[in-house]
Amino acid sequence: MGLTIGVDIGGTKILAGVVDAAGVVLDRVKVPTPGEPDAVAEAIGDAVRHLCQDREVEAVGLGAAGFIAADRATVMFSANVSAWVDEPLRDRIQALTGLPVVVENDANAAAWAEVRFGAGVGHDDVVCLTVGTGIGGAIVQDGRLVRGRHGIAGEPGHMRVVPDGLPCGCGNYGCWEQYASGNALTRFARERAAGEPHAAEKLLAFGDGTPEGIRGPHVTQAARLGDPVALAAFTDIGEWLGQGMADLAALLDPSAFVLGGGVSEAGDLLLQPTLAAYQRVLTRGHRPGAEVLVAKLGPEAGLVGAADLARC
Repeated sequence: MGLTIGVDIGGTKILAGVVDAAGVVLDRVKVPTPGEPDAVAEAIGDAVRHLCQDREVEAVGLGAAGFIAADRATVMFSANVSAWVDEPLRDRIQALTGLPVVVENDANAAAWAEVRFGAGVGHDDVVCLTVGTGIGGAIVQDGRLVRGRHGIAGEPGHMRVVPDGLPCGCGNYGCWEQYASGNALTRFARERAAGEPHAAEKLLAFGDGTPEGIRGPHVTQAARLGDPVALAAFTDIGEWLGQGMADLAALLDPSAFVLGGGVSEAGDLLLQPTLAAYQRVLTRGHRPGAEVLVAKLGPEAGLVGAADLARC
């Protein structure tokens, strides 16, 4: 198959691109995400038609946040995009563009791109974790995406790690992403700054001088300047992240973990405590380890993976 189009549908923006068989993005377009379901479909259709001008495009892959049915046609639920429920997205976009369309979970699409063209090249058994506001995830085994019976496998952020713990946006309590995500990083930093303001001078200075004014980027900036409270917040989420990865290794035995998302861009600030916790827990179980890799493809991973999955 020749050229395909990948579309990454986010809560604030729609990013679409024409992608060749080598995973190279030849052209792209970005538009704001409308607030109404019908308007979202129209915006996607417009973006695809724009990219099809003077090109022979053979198929379209859509990466959408939420639960995607196993038939790769319907968004069963997405809280982030127009509160979709049983949205027939494939059929809508096929009608608007006249092209074959597949729909995939956005984390699955990004993971597929990393395995095919990015950090996971050479690995057939990979767990990809997107550490951002929450924790997204995807599983590749024997070179194939694991979708599960209903199409919604690979949601490790909603494993319960603390019974009756912190409330999660999914409606449950104690989910992993409440302890090992960007939101958790900010919460840990605020809690520590409130208790030890004298130790958080650099961190507090990046905000408005109060713990409530601390934001995620402030924690990273302060940690790079050696602020002890900011560094401790990274240690906190790294500990939770590494322990969770060791649990996933016990279940799935991957050859590699690929870490992406905004928090992973902090580099060694996150990787060092994560690796320490992961290796400590893994060694106790006498298990061989997996490589821990940082994602390479950045914000275009979702559209690249969606475009490649349209070939499958």
